[in-house]
Amino acid sequence: MHAGSNIFTGYQSLGFVCNHIPLHVQYHVKRKEHYVITCVGKALHTYNGSKLELLSVSDTHPEDITCLATDAGQAYTAYGNIIKAYARGQQAVHIYKGHEKNIHLLLSFGEHLISVDEASNLKIWDKETEETYLDVEFDNSAFQISCVLHPTTYLNKILLGSRQGSLQLWNIKRNALIHTFEGWGSPIRVLEQAPAVDVIAVGLENGKIFVHNIKYDETLVSFQLDWGPVTSIAFRTDGEPMMATGSTVGHIAIWNLEERKLQAQMRDAHAGSVTGMAFFRGEPILITNSPDNQLKVWVFDQSDGSGRLLRRRCGHSAPPSRILFYGNDGRNIISAGQDSSLKSFSTFHESLNRDFGQAYANKKSGKRLKNKLERHKLGTITALACESSKKSDWDSIVACHQGSSLVTTWDYTRCTMGKYKICPPELEDDLAAQATAVDVTSCGNFVVIGWNTGHVKLYNIQSGIYRGNYGKDKGTAHSGPVRGVAVDGLNQVAMTTSSDQKVKFWHFREKKLLQEVDVQCPVSQMKLHRESSMVALAMDNFSIYIMDIELRRIVRKYQGHQNVVSDMAFSSDARWLVSASMDCSVRTWDLPTSKMVDCFLVDAAVTSLCISPTNAYLATTHVDDLGIYLWSNRTLYSHVSLRPLPSDYEPTVILMPGACLDTKDEGPSPNLENDLATLEFQSPEQISAELITLSLLPNSRWQSLTNLDLIKTRNKPKEPLKVPKSAPFFLPVASGLEPSLDVQKETKSSKVRKVAVAGSLNLASELCQLLLESAQKEDRTYEAVLEYMTKLNPSATDTEIRSLDPIGGGSHIAMAIFMKALIDWLQSNQSFEIVQAYISLFLKIHGDEISRTSELVELLDRLLGEQEKSWQRLQGQFNQTMCLINYMKSAVLS
Repeated sequence: MHAGSNIFTGYQSLGFVCNHIPLHVQYHVKRKEHYVITCVGKALHTYNGSKLELLSVSDTHPEDITCLATDAGQAYTAYGNIIKAYARGQQAVHIYKGHEKNIHLLLSFGEHLISVDEASNLKIWDKETEETYLDVEFDNSAFQISCVLHPTTYLNKILLGSRQGSLQLWNIKRNALIHTFEGWGSPIRVLEQAPAVDVIAVGLENGKIFVHNIKYDETLVSFQLDWGPVTSIAFRTDGEPMMATGSTVGHIAIWNLEERKLQAQMRDAHAGSVTGMAFFRGEPILITNSPDNQLKVWVFDQSDGSGRLLRRRCGHSAPPSRILFYGNDGRNIISAGQDSSLKSFSTFHESLNRDFGQAYANKKSGKRLKNKLERHKLGTITALACESSKKSDWDSIVACHQGSSLVTTWDYTRCTMGKYKICPPELEDDLAAQATAVDVTSCGNFVVIGWNTGHVKLYNIQSGIYRGNYGKDKGTAHSGPVRGVAVDGLNQVAMTTSSDQKVKFWHFREKKLLQEVDVQCPVSQMKLHRESSMVALAMDNFSIYIMDIELRRIVRKYQGHQNVVSDMAFSSDARWLVSASMDCSVRTWDLPTSKMVDCFLVDAAVTSLCISPTNAYLATTHVDDLGIYLWSNRTLYSHVSLRPLPSDYEPTVILMPGACLDTKDEGPSPNLENDLATLEFQSPEQISAELITLSLLPNSRWQSLTNLDLIKTRNKPKEPLKVPKSAPFFLPVASGLEPSLDVQKETKSSKVRKVAVAGSLNLASELCQLLLESAQKEDRTYEAVLEYMTKLNPSATDTEIRSLDPIGGGSHIAMAIFMKALIDWLQSNQSFEIVQAYISLFLKIHGDEISRTSELVELLDRLLGEQEKSWQRLQGQFNQTMCLINYMKSAVLS
């Protein structure tokens, strides 16, 4: 039973690297390797520090992770008011419960774990026993805990920072406040231990940084950060007196502690706040993370003391707007983000991911001054088209941008922005003009572009040269904004649609209007399946039309969505159309039956979807979500019964790939009737009593029964096997002066013969016992007898039937009961072929005995009557079928 989707099940998520939770670095002493642990919503990712390769993904949490802490062997996460400990970054080994409010701070402290919730309730846990060691409550109005630190060499002591700006040093073993630091009049954001003992760095919300000696309560040096609050601090441990600080605008400042000055600036290190940073132990390497979904490694080998980007791992910093599968193998997904970037994610391995960069109208002029790049950056990609047939020759990806009349091309092989930015001259100065639809021909040579002004034009993608206009006298093709363009597989017909309720068919080369179809409703988007010549139209009234471009008329209409249809996709065989709407539903429509066969809900509305060319995956993107989610197609590896869903079907929410389901807290399914309707169909043992049902046993089980004697004769060896005479272990010796063998004992022993016990041959066989037991039952059914006999091999079956004779230990009563069983089996029409074999063998063996017994002769007449009835019915069906076949073969169809 699948309480959501009967076709799709969650497989994996792509594009997640990190979020706003600060990263943590673990060092493996034996391997001499650094490991970086980050949070991605409800899971942990573990990377190696040398290449930033993804090593493991943890089990998912029911809610988003709020904070993270690590020690040498485990990682600790908090979600809500629950804490979990993960071994090797994968499986939870401990769970700590006790907080009433949400937890926002964690610190691993030797054998203990420190946690602080939003009410400033501090708890200290024993890591192994999961018991609370100490519980300290603070008043948020007087001391609201904002950060926590364990100073190096300070046994059983922790340092607490507050929103009020003061610091407190506590001894957790004695539960005593040792000292209170007055602070600097601003909320404390960050506490970081310096390489020197007794020295810590304090980052404030007003941008000030203080390097403070907590032993003598005096400030050693202070700095002012002009970019807002301090978000993170890290110290170099390779001998250089350098300190790095992060800011909310994405800049990183490098401070020289000896000279007490700003050493270098690393501007625009991230697109968002630098929430986490750490230096590798004994190396001039800094790793940083940010909510922009990027993990960057910097090496400090520059002459000015600044860092150089060594490597990075990134996803979209803004939610994806459009996705497409690239190529015919279904291994790569082209993703366009709202940050104007284009990326390629591999469904096979994350090392094959590619970054194309961001789209700029004039990147060369923007490079002269970095702050001008934003002026030249193009808007969000709203439409995307690709064709891989010419990817090694020229650009193969085309994109439209929000608020711009430019259409950009992209080179998949070089992973860069292409040569051309296509825009007609008459729209260059029109600020309201915007490219809204695009399509690349199947040959990869041409691109058709539609604008909101109603223009539709054809360009050569290799050279960027204008090749024609669809419309009269270089006018507009539609009176309203163009919502969709498409070209058939043979480059014969081009289709355009608009908000003017018209679908127009054009001759591709001559640019002449062939036909115009009025669909009586504005069209929001269009999707073409070239192999089947079917085009799907999403209407403004939330319905979906299927149009045959050969007949040029609507052949299907689907209704069910309650909001705007955000995207659609055909399966590779054009049997299914999967559509998504802003009502958070994803529906699957079966085109041959014109019915909805699957429907489920998601937590966030789908913004774009596509199906792989192999039909293996459905990929979706969602509102305010940075990832791409893959759903596997269950019909490819298991039997799924697809029944049309009723019109009043109420879909249920399906968990996103990687989500966690706590089955203990679940009650009965509210849609139990709908779930039962989606159960897999199981064929009954007998479809109808009027039909003949076979036993499904191998043919050798019943075909060899009547010829068993011939088979035994043929397989009989020509000469009997001669057993070699074996000598006894102790040779018999005759008594006497001279030793000699005693031959008489051997001859005497050879004359000994085994004598059968009287009456041992007259024991009833198991078949006779089953027959007698079945005859004594009230219903007198012989199912147990048939089940027993179908398990026997041909030789055992022959032996059991022979044992029914009085000479073989049976009786006339057993033979009569067996004949009644045969009559019952013929009347039920079950196991027809095996019953016929039993009748043939029974009459062949016991025919003479039956003819001498009047009672058995009467049963034989009844058996003959049932046999004739069954064969007459079967013969009538054979004759009817043969007549129908002969008619179909000889009839002349006019």
